[in-house]
Amino acid sequence: MPLTVLITGASSGIGASAAHAFASRGYRVLLAARSADRLRQRAEGLNADHGEGTARALPLDVTDAEAHARAIADLPPEWAPDVAVLNAGLALRLVPVWENTVEDVDGMVDVNIKGVLNGIRAVVPGMLERGRGHVILLGSTAGHFVYPGGTVYCATKHAVGALALGLKQDLLGTPVRVSLVSPGLVETDFSLVRFGGDRERADAVYADTNALTPEDVAEAIAWVAEQPEHVNVQEVLVTPRVQAAGGAVLRGEDAEGL
Repeated sequence: MPLTVLITGASSGIGASAAHAFASRGYRVLLAARSADRLRQRAEGLNADHGEGTARALPLDVTDAEAHARAIADLPPEWAPDVAVLNAGLALRLVPVWENTVEDVDGMVDVNIKGVLNGIRAVVPGMLERGRGHVILLGSTAGHFVYPGGTVYCATKHAVGALALGLKQDLLGTPVRVSLVSPGLVETDFSLVRFGGDRERADAVYADTNALTPEDVAEAIAWVAEQPEHVNVQEVLVTPRVQAAGGAVLRGEDAEGL
């Protein structure tokens, strides 16, 4: 029986690309996100491309701890997650930290930290009971440095890094692996959401440079999951060649050919 991969934030971006990457490798994929219609469309597409029973939609709000736990507990035994890619994330606005509203802060903390914790609490007990499992958290280069206007978002991604390290400590001596995949600049709807739907401002983030694609990050996630059982990849930090530590990004002529 193929292994099952749970992916949160699977309706678009890195999550959707990860679902495709795993399905194309013969895994079954559980697609979790709030947008039920988009999930079902993606599941239908994966089933059409890779065979019926490859994908299953799991409408889910990661910030709802009880619903998260119940959704996993109610799955048929054959759909219990062997791998959990806790990918759902959120950035809101790019402003000095004192200008972040309560809604900004709650939104980012609830999705990026509490949502990850809810996922861990929902999947790890079953993995321990079955004697196998792999939890893959999605971090960010923002978990390694802080940039102006992104203090709250960066703080949440630093927290995700701490959760990965702490979870590995808690699971030491068990068969369950823990990994962190931390991408740099990736061209997705991330900036469109951050800037409240301002397409021009969002497009400027990726203009005149060569950002990663969601598929690039999905390949890194799949590589982490496919290492031999005795290998635990603690973290993969992946950036485009045009990006350096601290968030510096080459653009225009400087980025040509890179």
